[in-house]
Amino acid sequence: MANPFLSIVIPAHNEERRLPQTLEQVVAFVKKQSYESEVLVVENASRDRTLQIAQDFAARYPFIRVICEELPGKGRAVLKGMLAATGQYRFFADADFSMPVGEISRFLPPAIDAPIVIASREAPGAVRYHEPIYRHITGRVFNGIIRLLVLHNLDDTQCGFKMFRADAARELFPRQTLMGWSFDVELLYIARRRGYPIHEIGVPWYYNPAGKVNVLRDSWRMFVDLIAIRRNGQTGRYD
Repeated sequence: MANPFLSIVIPAHNEERRLPQTLEQVVAFVKKQSYESEVLVVENASRDRTLQIAQDFAARYPFIRVICEELPGKGRAVLKGMLAATGQYRFFADADFSMPVGEISRFLPPAIDAPIVIASREAPGAVRYHEPIYRHITGRVFNGIIRLLVLHNLDDTQCGFKMFRADAARELFPRQTLMGWSFDVELLYIARRRGYPIHEIGVPWYYNPAGKVNVLRDSWRMFVDLIAIRRNGQTGRYD
């Protein structure tokens, strides 16, 4: 498919349980649109049937492509998918689609025309469903650290749904250095340094108790990554 309007990139690591439902929802969304879309499932280092499930869907729907990445890391999978995408607008999403798939339309023209649009669980209009209070508090504390160290006025950098216009994706993703959970903070930091406006939109978001984030372990890793982002910025690595 040459130059579709929308690319949807889904990183998938050991997602055999959640991926079928997600892809059914995405397929239904794509079929309803008047524009052409492509869906890229980036399987990376799975030890279950994720790859086979993605390939089965690709065999049924020609707008689905499967990309294999042998090394783990959500950031690495998103990077590979966003650079392989050909859409005018490139949207990456968590494999569990904790945001209703229909919300994608709010990230695109004519609803909004911007180089970078990110989902937020804190912006006006956002609603969180079923999230334990300890997770909410932990997330707000970490966002406070992000605001202090690297991104001063974004309310939610970690919601896993973000859209980049093609020109922004081509400029920003090749500068990405982090391949783990903090990659999107780094991308937004690079975008700010290079003068891109970032629009946050509040979305309905459903907490998934089967999520893969370990609050203590991943918070420490992300703190280390924030220090690396700050250091990279100070040394001119992103320039």
